[in-house]
Amino acid sequence: MKRLGERFPGLYWRQMLLTMGTVLLTLALLGASYSALGYNFLRQQRINDMETRADVVARLSAGYLSSGGFSSETELLTLAGFAASISDLNFLVCDTQGRALLSTDPGLDGLSVTIPQKLMDKTLTQGASSGRSNLNGVYTEKHLLVGIPVADAAGKQVGVVFAVSVLHSALDKMWQGFIGLFVMTSCVVLMVAFMASSVTAMRQVRPIREMVAATRRFADGEFDIRMRDTERNDEIGELAVSFNNMAETLLQTERKRREFVANISHELKTPMTTIAGYTDGILDGTIPYESEKQYLQIIAEESRRLSRMVRRMLDVSQLQAIDPMKSGAHFDLCESMRRVLISMEKKITDRGLDVDADIPEEPILVLGDNDMITQVIYNLLENAAKFATPGSVLYLGVARRDGKARVVVRNEGDTIPPEELPLLFERFHKSDKSRSEDKTGVGLGLYIVKTILEQHREKINVTSENGVTEFSFSLTAE
Repeated sequence: MKRLGERFPGLYWRQMLLTMGTVLLTLALLGASYSALGYNFLRQQRINDMETRADVVARLSAGYLSSGGFSSETELLTLAGFAASISDLNFLVCDTQGRALLSTDPGLDGLSVTIPQKLMDKTLTQGASSGRSNLNGVYTEKHLLVGIPVADAAGKQVGVVFAVSVLHSALDKMWQGFIGLFVMTSCVVLMVAFMASSVTAMRQVRPIREMVAATRRFADGEFDIRMRDTERNDEIGELAVSFNNMAETLLQTERKRREFVANISHELKTPMTTIAGYTDGILDGTIPYESEKQYLQIIAEESRRLSRMVRRMLDVSQLQAIDPMKSGAHFDLCESMRRVLISMEKKITDRGLDVDADIPEEPILVLGDNDMITQVIYNLLENAAKFATPGSVLYLGVARRDGKARVVVRNEGDTIPPEELPLLFERFHKSDKSRSEDKTGVGLGLYIVKTILEQHREKINVTSENGVTEFSFSLTAE
């Protein structure tokens, strides 16, 4: 199967082609627009100037055309001298049939010149006209002609005077030069745009290519890759920062996953080794018959501990999929705390503990799930009773403060080192004392507490000083 980059142009070339195409199209449109507008403007200016001069010649030619010729040589010389003084135009004085009677162009001497009928009709009908013509092959190139009709004293049209531009080729050459200059300028602009687009596209594509390479290494389990463009003050910089944050999160998640696998492997291996060892001892006769009941009791206890561990792990998975705040239900926190105390009475009594319960008589309604918060209080109270010094006082209290209900569970016992406090809520974390004295715990009680409170958008706090350990958390009160 071909890769995507082998079938389609990459992001770099797509952006380059898009940029170059846009620049080229813009230059073409601008060049065509300015060329057309400029050429038409100058051409119209030229036509207006030719009309003005042709009108003067038409007035001078009125008598000539009316009488069939000049009455004296002086008039002819006057008209010829006037025409000669206009260096950039030649004039043709024609009758109404379009035949040239007089021309100021020396190149037309002895030639029979006839104006195209279409141009003649247009001039006589509209009063003035303009067009391009080679006069039926008289000129090798088309010239710009402007015609003005000539009328006698009675207003009758007796002929037409045409002004012929001798600079028509210069105008065309000027615009040819403009087109050449425009093409050269466009090439320079395209080159600059290509270089700028290349640098810009490369700066945008390079981090993306690095991210692609990094994600492939992520797929191989390497989570220590980081992006370098975090100092850029643009979207690429933000993407690089977010990518690095994601990479760090993945790295931490991978570490926790490995720790979880190591912890659960340790927790499962110990009871399973015990069960297998004692079972083999009973089967092969290593353990005496009179001791079998004792070891079978140990096997049963270890089996139940395995069952509790699996059940707790399933509970954690279920808790993480629940949103207790979605229902918006309220319950009496004080009543839940009293029920927990009643259910814990035997364990507390067995440890020889006294209870200082600071629970108001009036209800305190809080937002959340009653069963889940009851589980939190139970786990905290059970943990406090387990590690409390026998004969000490166990404190459980609640108070309303700033729209919150603050629950406190306190016991007296060994001080927990400060560096160990953040670890109390990790999965399968148990202190050394717990591992030596408590064989029933699975190290998930406080983790469940943390998970439930996070589902309620709350946090659990713990302090341990001078032998007093205190857990506290808050809930939104009604």
